[in-house]
Amino acid sequence: MYLVIIAWLYVVVLMAVAEATSPTGSVLGAIITFFFYGLLPIGILIYITGSPLRKKARLAAERSADKSDESRHAPSAAESSGVTPVGKETP
Repeated sequence: MYLVIIAWLYVVVLMAVAEATSPTGSVLGAIITFFFYGLLPIGILIYITGSPLRKKARLAAERSADKSDESRHAPSAAESSGVTPVGKETP
């Protein structure tokens, strides 16, 4: 995947250089070419293909947060309270 990205950016850089050095071209045209043919499509491609990795990382973070929350909770067994209810006497 990275090889395709690097190759495409190489082609786009060459397109931008050709635009900048052309007698009818301009540097602004080269910058626009580099952005719209290179950075924008590659950014979208990386975002779309990275979606499963972000989902796995989010689920792993949620699982670790759930495990750490479980360790902070009180034990599930009933505990005897040291406080006597009002109106009741202890033997």
